Amino acid sequence: MNNRKSFADHVIAFNQSLSYTDRLPEGFGVMNPFKEEPAVNELMQQFYRKFYDDHRARKFLIGINPGRHGAGVTGIPFTDTKRLSQLCGIPTELKSTHEVSAQFVYDMIEAYGGVNTFYADVYIHSLFPLALVRLNDKGTWVNCNYYDDKALAAQLADFMVKQLKEQICFGIDTQTAYILGKKNAVFFEKINRREKLFKKTVILPHPRYVQQYKSAHRAEYIKMYIEALKK
Repeated sequence: MNNRKSFADHVIAFNQSLSYTDRLPEGFGVMNPFKEEPAVNELMQQFYRKFYDDHRARKFLIGINPGRHGAGVTGIPFTDTKRLSQLCGIPTELKSTHEVSAQFVYDMIEAYGGVNTFYADVYIHSLFPLALVRLNDKGTWVNCNYYDDKALAAQLADFMVKQLKEQICFGIDTQTAYILGKKNAVFFEKINRREKLFKKTVILPHPRYVQQYKSAHRAEYIKMYIEALKK
């Protein structure tokens, strides 16, 4: 009998323990769906039990930080409720959400071979693993990226390093880190040069960028992703 923790065990425990309590620059906030919404915690567990309950090593696809309408709702990176139900086979009574990046990611996953094949090979999370929001000029909380503000990025840096190191211990293949977005890659590579976590970095265009600005060439970008991840 194998009593080692599965990849799913590690991810679930990691997500459930996530907490950011240090101060932030004025006008910024953190959303933690695993603490704030019990249904999210349940969906997250169902997802990882379904696709990661094994001891396989996986490649690490590293995003920026979760969006409010994707992982901020479902607890699963680049997965809105629509894809979670229709493509992952995990129904939910949460409000229906459509996240721009999720559309590209799941089209890419389908081209890769489908959810079972893709998630057997690849693990996705974000450099900062919780959703970030900022207060705009109208007094409304909106999505933001950790690198949008230098003081914010500097404040979060040590926390991000700690979370990366924890996830590598799940059984991550450290030959290559696959980084989504150029600005994200600049920050990651500074960390990686110092900490020597991965041997090399492959930078991929962020799904939101492709959807918003390069949608006419989506097929080419999907091919780029698959060729990089299957090397």
